[in-house]
Amino acid sequence: MPFVRERDVLTKDAPYATKFADFITKVAQAKATGCDCILIAEPWVIGDTYDEIIESLSHLAGTEIFLSIATAQKTPWNN
Repeated sequence: MPFVRERDVLTKDAPYATKFADFITKVAQAKATGCDCILIAEPWVIGDTYDEIIESLSHLAGTEIFLSIATAQKTPWNN
């Protein structure tokens, strides 16, 4: 199940539950439908800070849902 998040400057300082409501919903949908993997394009999709990434991973913990990160080949850190 793919998950996409647009980086929105307006929500930069919003609480986690507001910024990542779609991710929380996607995890619940994946669990309810028996989906076993959520695919994201970049790590920042699940958090802008270390704490947000840990919070997102905690939503996946114990669900038996895998997280796959398909980072693009041409990103600066892959060159």
